[in-house]
Amino acid sequence: ASVSEPAQKCCTENIQPFLTSILEELMGPVSSGFTEVRLLFDKEVNEIIQDFQKTNDMTRLKENVDQLMTLPFNSVKMEPCYLKVNLLQELMQDLKSRFKVYHIDFVIQRTQNFMQELMENAVYTFEQLFSPSHQADSAKVATTIEKVKLRVLK
Repeated sequence: ASVSEPAQKCCTENIQPFLTSILEELMGPVSSGFTEVRLLFDKEVNEIIQDFQKTNDMTRLKENVDQLMTLPFNSVKMEPCYLKVNLLQELMQDLKSRFKVYHIDFVIQRTQNFMQELMENAVYTFEQLFSPSHQADSAKVATTIEKVKLRVLK
């Protein structure tokens, strides 16, 4: 009871006025990281479409879709996404001194984990909506892949 009122006053005067600007600043790198995840998924599926249009090979298509499923765990391909979030390190230094924000690495790591989880969900949903083994007409496969990709990105 004796701490509650001074704590509320401190938060109201020293923290709350800055929360909106802090969140806006932090959301820049976070948003750009998630945008990079979206672009990577889009690029990888487009490559599958292009490869299929060149080869018309259903076996190779199945292999490419299987390879897409490993994308969230491919650190080389996911690295550009993760690097976008590393900009938080610089932004958080100011917050660290002003608001005693610690565990910056934890914030970055959790954000990167969410990015990987988003990619896992995207490739899983893609696989569920598009199964190459169920495609009877190979002429429509590329169109179907594109429609599924757009549905997942939505």
